[in-house]
Amino acid sequence: MFVETEQFAKELAAMGELEQQAAYEAVGRWFAENTDKITHHTHLHPVHTATTVRLDQGDPVVTDGPFVEGKEVVSGFAEVEVADLDEALALARTWPACPIVEIRPAS
Repeated sequence: MFVETEQFAKELAAMGELEQQAAYEAVGRWFAENTDKITHHTHLHPVHTATTVRLDQGDPVVTDGPFVEGKEVVSGFAEVEVADLDEALALARTWPACPIVEIRPAS
């Protein structure tokens, strides 16, 4: 999961058009270079577009916004097929965008 911080979002917003374009191109290259390992990926819409359904309070409660407010938000994810955690870590270390990458096994 790619985790965006408030600081990263501010820095990206402050970039000029050419700088932003270069940043997005770097992400595109990363996906292209790792296409043999990536089985699925998506970019999530901004956190303010979220709708949360709470099921732990009797009747379901629907609210606008994320389930928790935070300075770090998941902005996207990629499913990858790798042999082990070491290979996943090597791949994560090359990610050119958000400053945090969380790795979780999936079944």
